[in-house]
Amino acid sequence: MKLASFELFTVAPRWLFLRLEADDGTVGWGEPIVEGRAATVAAAVTELMDYLIGKDPRNVEDLWQTLYRGGFYRGGEILMSAISGIEQALWDIKGKDLGLPIYELMGGAVREKVQVYAWIGGDDPSQTAESARNQLALGYKALKMNGTGAVHWIDSPAKIDKAVANLAAVREAVGRDVQIGIDFHGRVHKGMAKQLIKALEPYSPMFVEEPVLSENNEALIELARVSSIPIATGERMYTRWGFKEILKSGAVDILQPDVSHAGGIWETRKIAAMAEAFDVAIAPHCPLGPIALASCLQVDFCTPNAFIQEQSLGIHYNKGSDILDYLADPRVFNYQDGYVPLLKAPGLGIEINETKVREMAKLGHNWKNPIWKNEDGSVTEW
Repeated sequence: MKLASFELFTVAPRWLFLRLEADDGTVGWGEPIVEGRAATVAAAVTELMDYLIGKDPRNVEDLWQTLYRGGFYRGGEILMSAISGIEQALWDIKGKDLGLPIYELMGGAVREKVQVYAWIGGDDPSQTAESARNQLALGYKALKMNGTGAVHWIDSPAKIDKAVANLAAVREAVGRDVQIGIDFHGRVHKGMAKQLIKALEPYSPMFVEEPVLSENNEALIELARVSSIPIATGERMYTRWGFKEILKSGAVDILQPDVSHAGGIWETRKIAAMAEAFDVAIAPHCPLGPIALASCLQVDFCTPNAFIQEQSLGIHYNKGSDILDYLADPRVFNYQDGYVPLLKAPGLGIEINETKVREMAKLGHNWKNPIWKNEDGSVTEW
């Protein structure tokens, strides 16, 4: 078997899909994307294909090493997202060639189903509480919400009060049997993060995600000392080498590598194995499309320390298109009481609706995240 061709599809709402085809007609799909930089990642994928066309796509590790080590410069969100999407598609081909789901090729299943959580917003207490009740009615038992809006380096007590009111309203609406993740989205600097985390602690969040930006991860050591809330981070970190220091610091409880950014399926599994040795859980980041979600689930099914999975169904980003729209059989993820059962089909376990993909690629997208500014006009984190 040799890799014969590739195609890239820029599709709404903000995704990039990769289609690889082998010379025997076997097709693999990947999702190489940096949100807001789809064209840049597409260029990187195209450059990397010079190393792949004519090679055996089943040699996933060798090809990954070639892509990663073949260039003098390594890492970063663009290169690693390009490699991640390619790697997903290679595993899809290998699984289909062998007639097995990918998790069977990485040690087999360690669970029968994996829990997923649903997004509920976080800007207004009454609206967020209502969204939480709606998601519970759909069977979800875990939720995630924004912790705060725009925050200056040092900000007012009113910002803290609003964050507390939001979480308090949701906790009152759903009770204590439901897990609630709080996403700071890297919007908060150390001085404010300490205050916010302490103020939210009485409401027992499942975790606080990205309480500071990943380039400031050393601050997590101090934050871990002031609160019992589990600290989660990792969506803007790449490869197992990028996770070494944060694991050694002992400051995190949950790693959230993104299978479309961190290096792909096998690289995320390696990161998870490192985390397991440090008694750290895994909750893969995935506000992306169906290929990225299927890739995450393949990791979750064979990873002992994976405990919950993000998914983007109905999330605010997905206006006009959603993750089920690109599947030949939308029932494949089959959410049941907040869980996804094992995917049994070979490869990624999903079948992409190629007609829909080609139709939507004609429209494409040019998604960019918002630019936020503080009241004084200075740029702040979105």
